[in-house]
Amino acid sequence: MNALFTGVGVGPGDPELLTLKAYRAIQDADVICYLENESGQSQALDIAIEALENSIKKQQHLGIRFSMSRTRVAANEAYDKAMLEIEDFLKRDKKVVFLCEGDPLFFGSFTYLLERLPSCYPSQVIPGIPAFIAATAELQLPLTVLKQSFAVVTGRHSDEKIKVALLSHDAIVIMKAGIERPRLLALLKETDRFEDANYLEYISRENQKIVTDLSLLEDEVGPYFSLFIVTRKKIDTRQGVSR
Repeated sequence: MNALFTGVGVGPGDPELLTLKAYRAIQDADVICYLENESGQSQALDIAIEALENSIKKQQHLGIRFSMSRTRVAANEAYDKAMLEIEDFLKRDKKVVFLCEGDPLFFGSFTYLLERLPSCYPSQVIPGIPAFIAATAELQLPLTVLKQSFAVVTGRHSDEKIKVALLSHDAIVIMKAGIERPRLLALLKETDRFEDANYLEYISRENQKIVTDLSLLEDEVGPYFSLFIVTRKKIDTRQGVSR
C-alpha cells in the first residue's frame, strides 16, 4: 500500500529555505494539496514551485478554497470537504502532500486536516522553518540565551494574556499581528516593552518589511503575515541575565 498523507512545511517564503526532505517529498507525491484564496492563489504553492517544476511525475493538484475569518464555520466546512477529496485519493493508493507555509504543526492548517484523517491511513509530517525563526535570522537577533524565558502568543489573545506574557518573559513572539497592530502597539507601551520590540512583515519574501524602531511604524492595521519579536535589548551573557 503506497497511500500516504504528508504535511510538508515549505517555510516562510524564500524557496531556498525548503528542506531537502520537503523537496523530495513534493517531487514524489501523486497529489499536491494546498490552501488557496478566493482568487485561486496559493502562497504555499508559489514557494514550492521549483520542486514541482522539477518533478518527473505528472501530479494532480487539489486547491482548498479558503477565506480568512475569525469564525470557524466556513473554515471547518472547507476542511471537511477537503478531507473527503483527500480520502478519495488515498483510497486509490495515492501519495498526497499538503503544502503548509512555515511548519505544518505551528499554527499550520495541516493540523485541522490531520485531525480529520481516518485512522486507517498512514501520515507523516516534514517540518518547515517557522516565520519567527526566519525573523530572528533576518534581524540577526538571538531569540533567547542562557536563562531567558520565551513565550509565543497571537494577536487574537486577550489584552490580559498578552500583557502577562510581555511582563513575565524575556522574549515574546506575537504572531498574526497585522489586524491587531494598533492594539498591540498600545500593549507594548503599557508594559514598557515598546523599545524592546521589532516588527516584520512577509518574512524572507521580496516584499519583506522590517521595522526596528516602532516609533516609525504606522498605528494602523497591517497584513496577516506579520509578527512582533520582543527581546531584552541588553544581555550580560557572562552572567546570564537580562538588563
